[in-house]
Amino acid sequence: MSPNKQTSTNKRTVENTLLKITTVRRAVPKSGFVLLILLYILASVTLSRVTRMGGEIMFLGYPFSLRSAAGIFSSLANLCVILLVVVYRKVGFITGLIVLIGQAPVMMIQIFVFHNYNAIPGVFTNALTVIAIIIIEINHKRVDRFQKTVLEQAVKDRLTGLPNRFAGREYFGGLIKNREKFVYVAADIKNFKSINDTMGYETGNKILIEIANRWKNLADNGNTGTFNLVAHINGDEFGFSIQEYNSEEDVINTINRFREELERKITIEDCDYYVNACFGYAEFPADADELDSVVSCASVALHDAKRRDIINEPVRYSGELIQTERTLEIERKIREALEKDTVFFHLQPQYDMNHKLRGFEALARMKDADGNFISPAEFIPVAEKTGLVDQIDMAVFRKAAKFLEEAGKNAEPDFTLSINISVKHLLKNSFIEEVQGILRSYEIAAKHLEIEITESIMIDSVERALDRIEEVRKIGIMVAIDDFGTGYSSLSYLNNFPANLLKIDKSFIDAMNTGESNKKYVASIISIGHVLGLEVISEGVESEDQLNTLKEIGCDYIQGFIWGRPVPPEEAMKLIPGQ
Repeated sequence: MSPNKQTSTNKRTVENTLLKITTVRRAVPKSGFVLLILLYILASVTLSRVTRMGGEIMFLGYPFSLRSAAGIFSSLANLCVILLVVVYRKVGFITGLIVLIGQAPVMMIQIFVFHNYNAIPGVFTNALTVIAIIIIEINHKRVDRFQKTVLEQAVKDRLTGLPNRFAGREYFGGLIKNREKFVYVAADIKNFKSINDTMGYETGNKILIEIANRWKNLADNGNTGTFNLVAHINGDEFGFSIQEYNSEEDVINTINRFREELERKITIEDCDYYVNACFGYAEFPADADELDSVVSCASVALHDAKRRDIINEPVRYSGELIQTERTLEIERKIREALEKDTVFFHLQPQYDMNHKLRGFEALARMKDADGNFISPAEFIPVAEKTGLVDQIDMAVFRKAAKFLEEAGKNAEPDFTLSINISVKHLLKNSFIEEVQGILRSYEIAAKHLEIEITESIMIDSVERALDRIEEVRKIGIMVAIDDFGTGYSSLSYLNNFPANLLKIDKSFIDAMNTGESNKKYVASIISIGHVLGLEVISEGVESEDQLNTLKEIGCDYIQGFIWGRPVPPEEAMKLIPGQ
């Protein structure tokens, strides 16, 4: 279909869409219209017969003239006409007017030809009814004009005249309700703030108006080859739909037509401006099947385009972008927490098999600006990826050392505080100096500290790792191998690994009692640890049967919800005997 034919056939311009949204729809049954007409006819026929009849009937013991009932049926007939106008508005008004005016010649004939002067009151009643329905219809039109004005103000952007965010949502929501395939495109004008700052908001507004007019005309004229509705979302952000397309190429071509129209020179008060935009888009229902999700997906694609400064091609939403967007968001929150020193820690107790406290593991915790917890499983990998993990390590290390300074005064000689250290941080040249600086600052004994590292350290640099661990041990700090069994797990390296403690990963404890082979596997790890001169602690112990099994196969320590969840330092302090 050619653009011109498409436009003339569909007649779906921005104005038509706004009119459709602002039209107040009244669900009135057609059967009611027919019923009122039938009642009117019945009342009119009865009225005609009654006016010609004589005699009386007894009603409640009193004589009642049949002709006097004419007023009742006349009022009933006129009430039907008034109800037609009130309920069915213009159609009812035209119908009622035709009926009432059509009765005038009949009444005139009755009065002047047949000298039936009983029809005279009916003439005046009909005339008053005509006046009444005209007043009702005029009032309807006034109310409709007022409602239309109010609704248009509610759905039309005052600056650009385009549909606003609400109108766009109404329209796009209608497409989803009808299960009509479409693409939603989010567009953001680049560097628009600098135009406002340097040239003033008045100039910025004129540029927005010009952009809106260009895109509106492009959509209305059908020059994109597809059908589009453009909305002004907010500030320098626009959104538009793409419908009636056949391929991804049609979508790209349509967005490029909008981009080309935007990038043409804009002249405001003899000054030339060149603007461009980033575009992100998502398709319903391929990318998302709800309105909010479609808009969010397009926004994610737009943010990726802005982040990578892509202006020459639109970016389509993909699942990977959500992860990238979330990673960037988490990175921002990590940097903010480090800058404001709001990284904190909780302590999870560790016990021997007789429920005697061994010590605590310090676990990094973080909240966002709204006070919501961010899962360590989410922010630790991002911190490692972005090189911020050493700063988190040290933030927790410093605050945990202060706790140890207080707790160690009355604690048992073998009381231990475990600190998680990432492999990258451990291998930094400045690591040993950082640790020694904390020991001096808080005047804590190195023997109370234990550093937990994962066995993946063996993958990066075996010799360097072993040398660094030896340096840590020389200071007097103990070393624990965390999450044993999930990584490298080479016995030849483990035999030479200068560690004190082996930690069995929770995944093995969870499966331990599901089969005899799983139980034997955990027992083998414990035996290997003991053979190598290491103590063994099991993580994630949550049930009595797990506890009993670990006692049976000779585990030294446990850590888990069964005897203690991670708690704030002030609560952990209460668990230390003598505090």
